[in-house]
Amino acid sequence: MNPLYLTEADVIATLSVTEAIGLVENAARALALGGAQNTPRQRAFTPTSVIQVLAAAYGDRMGHKTYTVAPKGRGARFWVSLFDAGGEMLAILEADALGQIRTGAASAVATRFLARDDASTLAVIGTGWQARSQLEACWHVRDFTRVLVYGRDPERRRAFCEEMAAKVGGTIEPAASVHEAVDAADVVCTMTNASQPVFAGASLRAGTHVNAAGSNRAKAQEIDVETIRRASVVVVEDLAQAQVESGDLLAAEQAGDFRWEDAVLLGDIVDGKMSGRASDDEITVFESLGIGLWDVAVAAHVLRVCLAEGRGTRLPIPS
Repeated sequence: MNPLYLTEADVIATLSVTEAIGLVENAARALALGGAQNTPRQRAFTPTSVIQVLAAAYGDRMGHKTYTVAPKGRGARFWVSLFDAGGEMLAILEADALGQIRTGAASAVATRFLARDDASTLAVIGTGWQARSQLEACWHVRDFTRVLVYGRDPERRRAFCEEMAAKVGGTIEPAASVHEAVDAADVVCTMTNASQPVFAGASLRAGTHVNAAGSNRAKAQEIDVETIRRASVVVVEDLAQAQVESGDLLAAEQAGDFRWEDAVLLGDIVDGKMSGRASDDEITVFESLGIGLWDVAVAAHVLRVCLAEGRGTRLPIPS
């Protein structure tokens, strides 16, 4: 049978944030148990653009996400190609929303396993498209009574808070400064395009959990070396990928405040092979770079639901 083409509308209709959290958690556990494989992101360049590919295999599905980043003014576009265990193409999915949702879900899984049980205040740094799923996903794994948001543009910050308050059904407050948000937080999510750290690690309260989710560039930092130095636990999704593209951890290693052998895999924490937080006073960090396994896991779910609901367009190419 010819493969399906699934649009952004198909993805949004069949993948909720709560479903994605469960899918990512299960995939992380499978990775720890040897039931999944992940390949670090690969990049190739032209003088004006870059193509990036993340591949993975999970259960009876395998596939890859491909996206291109072109000159300024042309946004990135994302696609996932999904295959069965025999190598037959099953589907091509438009994957902008899929990537947004699975990235938030990964932070939620980390928050579920690493944040204090009594965490009640969430700080979100960034007001862009990806920051929305960070807030919404983390909202589902802790009983937050206060959410503080900071972004550089006051109008975008206000609009973001209004939109997300309506979405999650809670009060979302704009913060006047990044430190107003971070200083009060039990959980901090950073989702920015910053090249320099967006807050001072010295300001983190004891017991804070940090999801650093905005940067996957070796020469960029979103959180500072002090944050890594103070962390009792530093968690990554895929060690080989982190060693290539985590500017936050590479800077801390160069400063002598981090060793790669001390990094803990998210899957090992989910599976119980490694412990996460040992006390309420510890600072924990999840360095989220995004891996192909999350894309394959959620894309396989979307395909299952779309097949059941009769969604999608059959492509005029052999499977």
